[in-house]
Amino acid sequence: MRDTQATANAEQTRAWNGPDGDNWTDNENWYNATARYLTPALFAAAAIGPTEHVVDIGCGTGETTRLAAREAGAGSAFGIDLSERMIERARQRAAEEELRNVRYEQGDAQIYPFERERFDVAISRHGSMFFDDPAKAFANVAAGMRPSGRVALLCWRELARNEWVRELRAALAAGRHLPEPPPHAPSPFAFADPDRVREILRAAGFEEITLDPLDEPMYFGPDTARAFEGVARLGIVKGLLADLDEEGGRRALERIRDMLRAHETPQGVLLATSAWLVRASNARGKERT
Repeated sequence: MRDTQATANAEQTRAWNGPDGDNWTDNENWYNATARYLTPALFAAAAIGPTEHVVDIGCGTGETTRLAAREAGAGSAFGIDLSERMIERARQRAAEEELRNVRYEQGDAQIYPFERERFDVAISRHGSMFFDDPAKAFANVAAGMRPSGRVALLCWRELARNEWVRELRAALAAGRHLPEPPPHAPSPFAFADPDRVREILRAAGFEEITLDPLDEPMYFGPDTARAFEGVARLGIVKGLLADLDEEGGRRALERIRDMLRAHETPQGVLLATSAWLVRASNARGKERT
């Protein structure tokens, strides 16, 4: 029997099976909505065919997996994520939507025993940057891909280019110097360096690697009040508030509210983002043909 629960990313597993996973599950609709201007580009790049088989890396509560299942109506979609609770919600949503060609597993894509040469497409919407050994992880994904297999990923560019994080950090700093995440550590910005991404994917057996900048807004809600409800639950906000006293925390939250109000538009509260849209093909698979 295959061990689908094994993990090589112990720290990330603890986080996503704890408060982070609970937060995302409890607020899945808000989190999914934040990516409404980014998701179409990912699926355009993936170009999923009606009979293809798709793996969704770091699928969370499974919205992108279900979108892939609809594109691959005569094929299938498989979502994998570290979070047990998020996977449970993903299965619940698939059942509610009566999707019969979608499957979810809690597991670590770095070591999960994927069926060999099973998938035509691997996708990930900001879920691929958290491996402690990304080259090993993508080599494992490549082993599960067919000779013609291809990859389409979204990952954040550097923090300085992402207004949504930059503005939140400024509002929460309260006179403190806030260090940035180590550049190569598992984090939302682990794939900001395009040369590193190319190196990782090439070492994992991919070729024809392209990274195109994608600058689309992040949607925080229809108005300031709803945007503030969602933002106040973000892990970065909770973490940076923890070291402030009650009055300092109150002022920081007011600065966030003012910042969101300043970004309110007729289309909702929008802040600028900058991501890489990454595409690659399975070189090792081609060598086997």
